[in-house]
Amino acid sequence: MSVAVELRHITKRFPGVIANKDVSIKVETGTVHALVGENGAGKSTVMKILYGMQRPDSGEILVNGKEVHFKNPNDAIDAGIGMVHQHFMLADNFTVLENIILGSEPKHGATIDFAAARKKIVEMAAQYGLEIDPDVLVEELGVGQRQRVEILKVLFRGANILIFDEPTAVLVPQEVDDLFKALEGLRAQGMAVIFISHKLDEVLRVADEVTVVRQGSTVAEVKSKDVTARQLAELMVGSELPKPSTLGHTRREEITLALKDVSIPAATGGRNLISNISFELHAGEVVGIAGVEGNGQAELVEAIMGLREYTGSIQFRGSSIDQLSVADRHDLGIGLIPEDRQRQALMMSSPLWENRILGHQRGKPIMRGFVIDKKATIESTRTIMQEFDVRAPGPDTLAAALSGGNQQKFIVGREMSKAPALLVASHPTRGVDVGAQGAIWDVLRKAREKGMAVVLISADLEELIGMSDRLLVMLRGAITAELDPAKTTPEQLGSAMTGAA
Repeated sequence: MSVAVELRHITKRFPGVIANKDVSIKVETGTVHALVGENGAGKSTVMKILYGMQRPDSGEILVNGKEVHFKNPNDAIDAGIGMVHQHFMLADNFTVLENIILGSEPKHGATIDFAAARKKIVEMAAQYGLEIDPDVLVEELGVGQRQRVEILKVLFRGANILIFDEPTAVLVPQEVDDLFKALEGLRAQGMAVIFISHKLDEVLRVADEVTVVRQGSTVAEVKSKDVTARQLAELMVGSELPKPSTLGHTRREEITLALKDVSIPAATGGRNLISNISFELHAGEVVGIAGVEGNGQAELVEAIMGLREYTGSIQFRGSSIDQLSVADRHDLGIGLIPEDRQRQALMMSSPLWENRILGHQRGKPIMRGFVIDKKATIESTRTIMQEFDVRAPGPDTLAAALSGGNQQKFIVGREMSKAPALLVASHPTRGVDVGAQGAIWDVLRKAREKGMAVVLISADLEELIGMSDRLLVMLRGAITAELDPAKTTPEQLGSAMTGAA
């Protein structure tokens, strides 16, 4: 096989930190090459360098044997490199076709040739097993279908080297199977695929070879058939893969949260977004909410937090909170880890100490009277960084400069700093490495032992099964099943989520 892309001795420095130090990766045509490592190990930086988003301080990039120098992503795209980002970059109010051709519109004279674009998209979709209706609005698509649009978008631009950044983070098992079939189709067509993931079992399932980076440097390159997930984890973090587990029952008599017939009507009529949701959650208990994304889990979170109007009733510690604002609910002791850290939990262009204030601006240590106590806020930020192993130079570091896992640990630390009685945790370990994942699980376990109640929503079925005391399945906005985690496999849970069980 020929070498499609090679990075040799890549080094990249930022103020106060070396992101990459002598990173080397070689990817052959017709293969899937995985890149694994802890958050902050340098994976994202080296891929941004390959995609033209960053420029290396030293080192070489070769595409099809020729050295290249990318000034921006357009240069990388012109060289046949495409990137499917973890956070989809799609316009919800555009059709599939419009999203795919945006910025690369085929022309017929002075007008866009939509017929030619549609024909090409349909042919590509069939060729790679990515069938989708080109005329449907993106806002009507599920997560798996949106990912297909992202893949078709880079293929439409002529990419033959594809970078996938955490592509299974939000997919259920059936959608993962569909994605892997698509990757097999890409590999069969001679594409080179770089697959970034923290899910080591998936890495071993899909990849031909694996490059491991640790603390900014390449530490190993192995064939997937020659290693186990445990060995990969040891290469990444120096310890075995952590397991999600609640380690015994800590449920107490006190009912922390009670929902009774909670419904949210659709804005335009039709089926409710959620319908007649009722359940109780005790102190010291974790209730896992399982469901394919788009089946009402996000709306349920918004109802509990007071972000949406609803019918029915919600009680917190025996008292109604139906008339309370988001801030009032938070002050009572309801914490939230939102599903999208960058859009819903952080100001990316602001320093960590300013992000520390979000949601906590009505009491100590943030406020001194009616003004923000900057000194106390900075010290509190430093404490969170130390206790939750947030790796950054200091409280003045911009949120955007942190890796995804360190951003997530900071958000968890910020919410736990107030010792909430109830934590609504929506995808708390999405896109984080095995070390950060284990650390977040430990935080939830210890707080549960002290009586904190948790509503856990996750696309990671092993996390749901391992961390939950009870499992509720949501389908089309309603709770359709209650399962015992001790007697449920990921396959059974996946079937229940899709209505096949």
